[in-house]
Amino acid sequence: MGNTIVIVGTNKGAFIYHGDKSRREWSISAPHMPGWEVSALHMDPGGRIFLGTTHYVYGATFRVSDDMGQTWNELKGRPTYPEDSGRKVKRIWQITTSPADKNTLLCGVDEAGLFVSRDRGESWNEFKSLASGPDVKDWYPGNGGLCLHTILVDPKNAKRIWVGISAVGMFRTIDGGESWQAINNGLPTMPTGAEGSPTCCCPHKPVLDPRDSNTLYMQFHGGVLRSTDAGDSWHSIESGLPGNFGFPMVISKKGEIFICPLQADEQRFFKDGKLRVYKSSNRGESWSAATKGLPSDRDPQFVSVLRDAMAVDAHDPAGVYVGTTMGDVWASNDAGESWMKLPGNLPRIETIRAYSV
Repeated sequence: MGNTIVIVGTNKGAFIYHGDKSRREWSISAPHMPGWEVSALHMDPGGRIFLGTTHYVYGATFRVSDDMGQTWNELKGRPTYPEDSGRKVKRIWQITTSPADKNTLLCGVDEAGLFVSRDRGESWNEFKSLASGPDVKDWYPGNGGLCLHTILVDPKNAKRIWVGISAVGMFRTIDGGESWQAINNGLPTMPTGAEGSPTCCCPHKPVLDPRDSNTLYMQFHGGVLRSTDAGDSWHSIESGLPGNFGFPMVISKKGEIFICPLQADEQRFFKDGKLRVYKSSNRGESWSAATKGLPSDRDPQFVSVLRDAMAVDAHDPAGVYVGTTMGDVWASNDAGESWMKLPGNLPRIETIRAYSV
């Protein structure tokens, strides 16, 4: 396997790290799209980089580069709702390639919806069935908005797709998006505070086990959970963790799970200022702190790691990458056994992806 590229999206542009084969030596390119918030990013199998960009004046847009960031173009086609729908695409939250076709992309947005492109992002269509059910009137936004933030596609059956919506819950289709089923059995609910006292479910980040596509894991808003029946039921796997509140979760191709537990919902920073990544190699049955090389107890880190600010690469051992709200990127080239800080202090980090080239 060759060199590694780590793309980082921040609230003031994107940055691209280039690592050598050892993943010990890294260089960083100049800011891309400075002044724009990069809320989502993706590189497809053809090497096209997609940025979901947001601006408080211009709204949500798509930028692409076909030359590793040397030049950027705004796509004319982008996910949009009909003008008479009463809905608006406020932010792009997720972009991914379908395993069935390298030209097919899926995109999740706020206000919550799922879109598909069959031509590498040039045009988009909504999966209207997802947001047309009778319960949509009860969908309630989380602090980050009413966002469809996660898309998981079964690598063996591209018609089976899972999506996570905050603060609504998990949904699954087995027919390529023609119909959807809510799969929230076992997930904690929270009061919204709205009239009538409705409740909501708030998945923060689910992941799909690459070895068994009936097994999913999830960092929830106050929970860490596992499903072994494709999401039909969820069960707690919190034993050994310092807390159950956090945002990101990633999984390596060997099934190693990594999370970053925080102090609590109302205190969204690392417990006692100790930056810690927790790892499980046995499907969440036990957890251990992966801390070698991370800041010591004498250097408190009262920071957070956001929902998509964590990534793994496809190497063995896996590379793990964590970006903080303080703008530091921490990297491990040995599946969390040791860590190093990548060059630079960036703006607030919102999303990270890692690719082998």
